[in-house]
Amino acid sequence: MEENTRQGAHKALLTNRKNGSFTGILDVLSFDVSEILLETEMGMLVVKGKDLHVNRLNLEKGEVDMEGLIISLEYSDVPKPGEKAAGVFGRLFK
Repeated sequence: MEENTRQGAHKALLTNRKNGSFTGILDVLSFDVSEILLETEMGMLVVKGKDLHVNRLNLEKGEVDMEGLIISLEYSDVPKPGEKAAGVFGRLFK
């Protein structure tokens, strides 16, 4: 499925580093008070912080709201079917 034909758009709204609202969420893979790992329409998203809490989760609509001290947002691409993983391991196992 091409990016242009995916359902919904991914948006990230961060307010005062204390509240985050995200759309285009496919799944919440893990979460605790210091890290939340989300699968989004645009790849994997790691939210790091302190005292993080998921306030609202609606996977049918692809929405997540969270609060806490948000320190960083980090994206990484998810390989498409048939693609090899990028990075050191991807180069080692060509």
